[in-house]
Amino acid sequence: MMVEKISLPKVIFDDLGAISKELSSIARKTISHAMTISLLMGVYRAHLNNPCARDAFRQRIAVLDFMSPEAFEKTWDAPPEK
Repeated sequence: MMVEKISLPKVIFDDLGAISKELSSIARKTISHAMTISLLMGVYRAHLNNPCARDAFRQRIAVLDFMSPEAFEKTWDAPPEK
């Protein structure tokens, strides 16, 4: 099995850990970060298999103002402004 590493902003990594803990509690067994990502992708794909959901998501994402990947990484790891 080939394993690739990715870098995540700390806030996202922390949220992933919290979701892993929630899933572990639901499953009553340990759910790793990788398993959590796999489950989330499965839910995403299952949701978008519904044509109405896919169309609604497409419409919604088309109007969102996305920042660049570089700006995203800087913003999410920046301490909140006071």
